[in-house]
Amino acid sequence: MGRYIVGIAGASGAPYAKRVLQGLLSGDHEVKCVISDAGRRVLEVEERLLLTGNTETDHPDLLEWLQTPDADGQLELLHHKDVAASIASGSYPTDGMVVVPCSGGTLAKIAHGVSTGLLERAADVCLKERRRLILVTRETPLSLIHLRNMTAVTEAGATVLPGSPGYYHHPESVQDMVDMIAGRILDHLGVDSELLKEWRGPEPAEYAELE
Repeated sequence: MGRYIVGIAGASGAPYAKRVLQGLLSGDHEVKCVISDAGRRVLEVEERLLLTGNTETDHPDLLEWLQTPDADGQLELLHHKDVAASIASGSYPTDGMVVVPCSGGTLAKIAHGVSTGLLERAADVCLKERRRLILVTRETPLSLIHLRNMTAVTEAGATVLPGSPGYYHHPESVQDMVDMIAGRILDHLGVDSELLKEWRGPEPAEYAELE
């Protein structure tokens, strides 16, 4: 199986992070997870998940939140200040990284190669090693600064994948919309999942309604 990095930064969108982590772990992939201080705050606000920043004690709480107790050996939680961690080096092979959600500030740091912590450094490594890097941005509306930073990371080889779900698959719940974005993320990481419903065109009955 593959080895992937999941970064969680301080923007709204914790449910996306949860579903992506679940998708990777259910596929028996190895996951290195880095959560910024602001990311921990978002998890607390949006998911009622209280993490202390101590990776050793936070690890079981993260697994419980993900409802994946059997994935203990697959998931490694790394401290965001541990710039000596494995994923800080290009000599450590990975199959890709996603920052979900990705704040405007984290986007700016990655776009300009400013590695203030492990999350940005791991993203920088993916860019320099020409590995998959997906940034799930969540700002709205977008300023010119955001747009220019998105252009910069795209030119450097990253994929900007905004957390903006579609509605053509007729979602019946918020979870359906979360799953759509999570499925797109996993697809761009090269990971098979059942979250993304393939679009094959409208049903014949829908055509009749348009006539």
